[in-house]
Amino acid sequence: MKADWKDYLHLHFIVFIWGFTAVLGDLISIPAVELVFWRTLLAFAGMAFYMRWRKVPLRLERRALLPIFLTGSLIAAHWILFFAATKVANVSICLVGLASVTLWTSLLEPLINRQRIKLLEVVLGLIMIFGLYRVFAAEFSYALGLIFAVASAFLGALFGILNARLVKQYHYYSITLYEMLGAWVTCVLFLPVYRFFWVEELQLLPTPADWGYLLALSGICTVYAFSASVKLMKKFTAFAVNLTVNLEPVYGILLAFWLLDEAKYLSEDFFVGGAIILGAVFAYPVLNYWFYGRKKKAHIEPMRATHIE
Repeated sequence: MKADWKDYLHLHFIVFIWGFTAVLGDLISIPAVELVFWRTLLAFAGMAFYMRWRKVPLRLERRALLPIFLTGSLIAAHWILFFAATKVANVSICLVGLASVTLWTSLLEPLINRQRIKLLEVVLGLIMIFGLYRVFAAEFSYALGLIFAVASAFLGALFGILNARLVKQYHYYSITLYEMLGAWVTCVLFLPVYRFFWVEELQLLPTPADWGYLLALSGICTVYAFSASVKLMKKFTAFAVNLTVNLEPVYGILLAFWLLDEAKYLSEDFFVGGAIILGAVFAYPVLNYWFYGRKKKAHIEPMRATHIE
């Protein structure tokens, strides 16, 4: 299935919604693990209700459950690290680290799908690493948050690639439903370990304000945006989706500057490093077309002419 301009607009709208995710995570008072516990549970319940209402079958063939559940576990770990980054650092640091998802995708997708690694993607990835170094060196007090964010980006790239394969075989609503269930079960199993090694007491009871933010996070940013993004993976490559998702830091950082007034806490080098990273992201589609797209088009057009004749 080929993407058209409406699909691109839809994808960008979803990414804009995701720009609110880190801000909502910062506003929610409970820690990252407990936050993801509630997000995944509410998202699973909301998805199940929506599917019953739309009369979409909830059952899924048995052989699909394990890979989808394991992908859900990756999503849980991705979100826990993501929200932990906002808690120990701030939204802007978290989102700059998350932009490295493009680098991880450029390395992981060829390995998993047995494709050739493009030199352009590796070069842009190295440029992004330099940008991350500038941010890391300038905001060393936020080093742990940046490490969490980069690790979250790695897991985000991995589950994005796996979802791109799953969506070719199963309905995107079913994938979302059982991935949220797998993510929630992962949180449940992780809670005793988390309680024993990291915290003295779990904080599973959200405040009244938290409930409003959690409902927005699970309903709009997860049930709607996540399932819609999985659907769009039928029309885009994992790299193209993750490239667009890199606009999430732009939207999220601007929202953090506006809503949380974070700009005053960040150094000049943060903005230099962030500009390098985002510049590499925006340069990719232009350079990719220049180096690869024109050659492919020149190769395809004569073949079409031969076929017509």
